[in-house]
Amino acid sequence: MKASIKFLMVLMAVMLSSAIKPKQVSSQQFDVSYQVFYDQLSPYGQWVDNPSYGYVWLPDAGRDFVPYSTQGHWIMTEYGWTWVSDYVWGWAPFHYGRWDYDDYYGWYWVPDTEWGPSWVIWRRAEGYYGWAPMQPGISINVYFERDYNMQSEYWMFVRDRDFQRTNLNRYYADRSVSQTIIVNSTVINTTYVDNSRHTTYVSGPNRADVQRTTGKSVNRIAVQEYNKPGQKLNKTSLQIYRPQVEKNNNNGRKPAPARITDKQNIKQPSGRNANTQPGNLAPANNGKQRQDQQQKQQIQQQQDRQKQQQQKNQQPRQNQQLDPQKQQQQQDQQIQQQKSQQQEQQQLKQNQQQQQQQRDKQKVQQQQQLNQQQDQQKQQLQQQQRQQQDQQKQQQQKQQVDQQKQQRQQIDQQKQQQQQMKQQQDQQKQQQNQQNQQQQQQQQRQQQPNTVKPQNNNTNTQPAQPRNSAEPSKNKQKKQTNENKRTEPPK
Repeated sequence: MKASIKFLMVLMAVMLSSAIKPKQVSSQQFDVSYQVFYDQLSPYGQWVDNPSYGYVWLPDAGRDFVPYSTQGHWIMTEYGWTWVSDYVWGWAPFHYGRWDYDDYYGWYWVPDTEWGPSWVIWRRAEGYYGWAPMQPGISINVYFERDYNMQSEYWMFVRDRDFQRTNLNRYYADRSVSQTIIVNSTVINTTYVDNSRHTTYVSGPNRADVQRTTGKSVNRIAVQEYNKPGQKLNKTSLQIYRPQVEKNNNNGRKPAPARITDKQNIKQPSGRNANTQPGNLAPANNGKQRQDQQQKQQIQQQQDRQKQQQQKNQQPRQNQQLDPQKQQQQQDQQIQQQKSQQQEQQQLKQNQQQQQQQRDKQKVQQQQQLNQQQDQQKQQLQQQQRQQQDQQKQQQQKQQVDQQKQQRQQIDQQKQQQQQMKQQQDQQKQQQNQQNQQQQQQQQRQQQPNTVKPQNNNTNTQPAQPRNSAEPSKNKQKKQTNENKRTEPPK
């Protein structure tokens, strides 16, 4: 008995735990079509038939709505920086498809089949991180392989130190400086390859760089599967609904929204009520309330359809009861109404075409202005570089001229020193010559014979005869040697 009771208790505990804990279903088990987008997003916006993209969705989020900017923040996952939206419907349009902007209708979403942490492009500037939604038809390869320019008003920039904040909408840079930031920025081209989905994502800024600039650790949050439309975030994981989506149903029927709004009836973003209140991160009770609201809205839609069908069925019966004249009058009125409607439609088409042409012209002009600004900036940079080069050349030339002057001065000084040396040597030679002459003169004086003084006699005066006849010849020889010495040049 005790063993059976224990077994029953264990079985009950397992059943309770499985009932309380939500099942983590693999994304490969889901097989849904675009119909899930049409049904889940209808309560929060309008579906419009676009001639270029098919059915597109306009959110009722107010005139200040900007995708990947309003009501959300960034978290780090294994796929890179992932956008977590505070909107109930944020699981779909921020992780599937692309966003684009229309001057009249505002932002609209184009569905697609690929899931991603976010479909944005990134830039890095001095003290800033920036991102912008990828437009329809633009893939990562197109963005990296060619110069893909996007209008500056589509970019959102925030200080790198504020990048991890959960209230990012309070810290965005002013749009007036976006163009200057873009010009001085570089593309962030880091990617993550998801082999399970065969898709490549732009992962965004480097985790280490964000930690260094913010001064805070960046925790990596795990992405887990969620078995129903929506998402939940806690400190360690993000549970999000991300099925494998196909364009068409398995039964061969083409998916379509239950309610499609005519372009004539679409209001501008300022005139649309913001029915999409944030709250996807709320507790489970709010999730039940949202489900109840969705069920009520679906029931209301079904009732509206039934009323429309009843009215259509009642109209033939009423027409049968009327007189032929009245029927004719009604037919004429209907024809006139149709004509007037056709005229109005034609006028609207013409107006739309004119508006589209004006928008295209504005886009072309804006692109030309951007190109001109970039060209001007390039020219300015080139001029600055040329001026710097010219200045450097002038400085080099001045330095060379100064060096040559110094060398010439040194050479002149050396020449002067050599001349002075020569003059000193000449003076010394002259002095030596003079000394030699003086010495020779002294020697000559010493070598001259002593002259005999005559004796005074009163009667006879006779000259004294030399003692020896050989002495005069000796004196002559001495004089010749002295003269020869004088004529020899000084050594």
